[in-house]
Amino acid sequence: MNIIEAIILGIIQGLTEFLPVSSSGHLEIGKVILGVNIEEDLGFTVLVHFATVLSTITVFFSEIRQLLAGLFKFRWNEETKYISKLLFSAIPVLIVGILLEEKVELLFSKSDASLVFVGIALLITAILLALTSFIKPGQPKKLPFSDGFIIGIAQAFAVIPGLSRSGTTIATGLLLKNNREEVAKFSFLMVLVPIIGASMLKLLDWSGTGTSNTGTLSLAVGFVAAYFSGFLACKWMINIVKKGKLIWFAIYCTLIGLIAIFFTV
Repeated sequence: MNIIEAIILGIIQGLTEFLPVSSSGHLEIGKVILGVNIEEDLGFTVLVHFATVLSTITVFFSEIRQLLAGLFKFRWNEETKYISKLLFSAIPVLIVGILLEEKVELLFSKSDASLVFVGIALLITAILLALTSFIKPGQPKKLPFSDGFIIGIAQAFAVIPGLSRSGTTIATGLLLKNNREEVAKFSFLMVLVPIIGASMLKLLDWSGTGTSNTGTLSLAVGFVAAYFSGFLACKWMINIVKKGKLIWFAIYCTLIGLIAIFFTV
């Protein structure tokens, strides 16, 4: 992977991790177009995912600091409850990750077949996003544990490339009549648990070899590209959800999904 390819894939990872258009789906499309296989380079995969985690922490730094401060008071307060909701919501994706990760990866092992599945999943994402246009925003309230778990189930389904994690979780939260700002915050914070966990496992695998097929400079620029594009996308997406403008992403996912399907025909 050269520097230009690393920058492109880093930007794709950063932007699409937070925008409701599926980072895994776009990376799948990107690697087919560029002719690279990032799955074989754990170093690059770990770094760009860590970059998106870092961008999330940057955007929500004050909220995360407040949550941790409340947690270490060792009381059943609002902060402890919220962190418990985040951990509770991670159970479905943890189960899916353990039981089905290899099967999902096998499904997308052939590039031609993978683009068809990605296209179909993008169309499903488009439908979910479009449905939110018919939902009146909920009143500001604490997101209940039950809704957090249902959103977690939606996140588990989003392991399928093309089914946007942020789009699926935000759409699910809105369809459950939760407040837009609260749903956006919960959606972006809940991803920290599974991404950090998955990144640690991949880091252990990477440490076993200590090598990367990508040069140091390409790794660095890929990380920087993923971080800054992720930071901008996260801030942008929060404002988009507040204004209820998800229909435009539904149109985009429809177009990209159809292109991905007919690309293989």
